[in-house]
Amino acid sequence: MVPADAPAEILERIASIRARQMLHAPAVAATGARERQQKLLQLEQAILARRQAIRDAVWADFRKPESEADISEILATLSEARHTRRHLAAWMRPRRAPATLAFFGSRAWIVPEPRGRVLIISPWNFPLMLSLGPLVSAVAAGNCVVLKPSELTPATAKLIREIVGEVFIEDEVAVIEGDARVSGALLSEPWNHIFFTGSTAVGRVVMRAAAEHLCPVTLELGGKSPAIVEAATDLDEAAKKIVWGKLSNGGQQCIAPDYVLVEKAAEATLIEKLQKEIAHRYAPESGGGAPIASIIDERHFRRISALIDDAVADGAEIVTTGERDARLRHLPPTVLRNVSSTSSIMMEEIFGPVLPVLTWEKLDDAIRFVNDRQPPLALYVFSRNERVVDAVLRGTRAGTTAINDVVIHFSHPNLPFGGFMESGFGRGHGKEGFETFSNLRSVLEQPRPFGPMALFYPPYTPSVRKLIDFALRWL
Repeated sequence: MVPADAPAEILERIASIRARQMLHAPAVAATGARERQQKLLQLEQAILARRQAIRDAVWADFRKPESEADISEILATLSEARHTRRHLAAWMRPRRAPATLAFFGSRAWIVPEPRGRVLIISPWNFPLMLSLGPLVSAVAAGNCVVLKPSELTPATAKLIREIVGEVFIEDEVAVIEGDARVSGALLSEPWNHIFFTGSTAVGRVVMRAAAEHLCPVTLELGGKSPAIVEAATDLDEAAKKIVWGKLSNGGQQCIAPDYVLVEKAAEATLIEKLQKEIAHRYAPESGGGAPIASIIDERHFRRISALIDDAVADGAEIVTTGERDARLRHLPPTVLRNVSSTSSIMMEEIFGPVLPVLTWEKLDDAIRFVNDRQPPLALYVFSRNERVVDAVLRGTRAGTTAINDVVIHFSHPNLPFGGFMESGFGRGHGKEGFETFSNLRSVLEQPRPFGPMALFYPPYTPSVRKLIDFALRWL
């Protein structure tokens, strides 16, 4: 159903793009590896040519530091495009499916083919990378695409439209800007695939809309990603990596460590090291301290502030320094100890530079704590003890996991990325991203007039029934 409040001009534009892309989709699907690789190369070049413009856009949207923009927006997108371009020809080739005894004499293979027209709805927290990264996979798979960037980052959304418009005609890839009404209008359309990155609540809306057309969906959502820290591990290393993973992008990333579960004996030491890392790397008074991205808007600033205040009212203690600045939507790095497991800050994803620290005495208690919540998008383990690591891996469920590190697994080109249950489903990046936007078509060829299955055709004589008995036992 089309939203009643959708702007008429947007509905007309969506209808026009749909008609043109439906006509153009067969030509796009027929392109070979070289043509698609050339488009990806042009996209890379367009991004590089606008390096400073990208930095300026994300700064304008939420004061994201230039170096973070280089690493997490530009480099991450370029790496995805380059890896895909290098391997695309191999990914596009049909893959042989080995025959079994029951299919002796036949040939079988799998052909990746484009899904057709796909919709990508991207979030605000990594507005360039989480828009153009999935676009790389969709283009590599030979699809026509409509990309809807977030309205909360308007400067970056405008730049994305310019970049895409330089490389593609709208008959192949179109960028449509706008608010939730525009998203609703797009979701009311029939698509061959929808790729959504965002909150679990909106993910449910996307699922309901897709169900109307029986459209496959990839959801990259979030959740409370824990970092389990063993006392015997290198606590300096753990503190350094947790602080970096938590404070990058102002804590506004779905795979940031949401909270720490540290072995009780190491709580005081780890908190001290977390404090020192924050002071060394981010505190302005340290001289040259790295800036931290602002919270995206006033609503989120008030929400996170309320989570902190509620935790303190429940008995938590803030062990770091710094003042909130509502005008700039600045939240200082905030580490909390003595946090109640029933505080609201432990009930919802924080998505900001706030790190609750909780303790455990038995590893089973830490595992149970994680399992009492929905499976997270990411889970982190800091331990050099293989038995501890194995126990956590076997005892928990998560979309992704990193051992003795945080966040960086997202960028591994050969690791599929995605969630589990409420943290999402489906996979992206690299070959998995290409296959997400492909229909993996199964093909079987029987070169002989009668294959092995002809032996089982009726009438079911005693000899046929004996063959069936044999198959049930041995095939």
